[in-house]
Amino acid sequence: MITYTSKEFMKEKFPFYINRWVHDNENSPPVHKHDFVELVYVVNGESEHFFKGERYRLKQSDVFMINPGEEHTFYIPPETNLEIINCLFLPNLIDNALLKGLGISDSMDFFYIHPFLDHNERFHNHLNLTVQDSYAVQSLLEGMIVECNSFRPDSQTLIRLKMIELLILLSRIFKETLSNRNLKSYQCNEQKVLIKRICGYLERHYDTKISASELCDSFAISTRHLNRLFKQETGLTVLEMVHKIRIERAKYLLENTDEKIINIAFKVGYDDPAFFSRLFSRNIGCSPGKYRQKMMSY
Repeated sequence: MITYTSKEFMKEKFPFYINRWVHDNENSPPVHKHDFVELVYVVNGESEHFFKGERYRLKQSDVFMINPGEEHTFYIPPETNLEIINCLFLPNLIDNALLKGLGISDSMDFFYIHPFLDHNERFHNHLNLTVQDSYAVQSLLEGMIVECNSFRPDSQTLIRLKMIELLILLSRIFKETLSNRNLKSYQCNEQKVLIKRICGYLERHYDTKISASELCDSFAISTRHLNRLFKQETGLTVLEMVHKIRIERAKYLLENTDEKIINIAFKVGYDDPAFFSRLFSRNIGCSPGKYRQKMMSY
């Protein structure tokens, strides 16, 4: 199993990479996983996608996301090609303050937040775009490729803005797709959607300090209502969910990097490494160091 890291693709201090690739039967990527988000757009060709032990048919104008830690690859039949655009980024590429300032955070729920949460539904809901939509999506992606290659002083800003436009567009298309099938099942329980939105926010900002007041302000909900709904829908408090997300991320870093444990504690949002170690041991049943040794022995 190959694990790719963001450092292999992304410039220092800019968590983004994009390129266009043509794969065939002899140079398709091996089964792999990575620590970044991957958005894939199929420019041309067909293949099978191996995703978490299952196969799915891909064709021209398909677009979908792969989350950190998910295993996948492509199977390309002999004498055929698969041309794709790979857009790789870390969740902190788009700062929540920027989204909030633009007043557009909600519009990205269905393609940015929802895909991070519903691991059973989201791949089956990958999009096959119309001719008009595929032209718009491909134009945005190709614009980002140009900016990434030239990397002028304002390229980072333009890439972020194009990425926001892309995700808003895909969100809109996804909503319209659901409206033709099963949007009512999402609308019938607004509480579940709200909690999914909040969990998506926590997933993206697990490494920062998140206050209850900030969370309530962002989602226009009272502290009492938030705590009641969150416990009802997830079985956890907000703080317990934050710890759960951070511990899962720490497990990934322990398994796939040689980072010192003290650095991993800082990376997942804990200023006190001793507290991190106690919390990890309480949740996993062993210390971070012993967990790493155990994983290395497999």
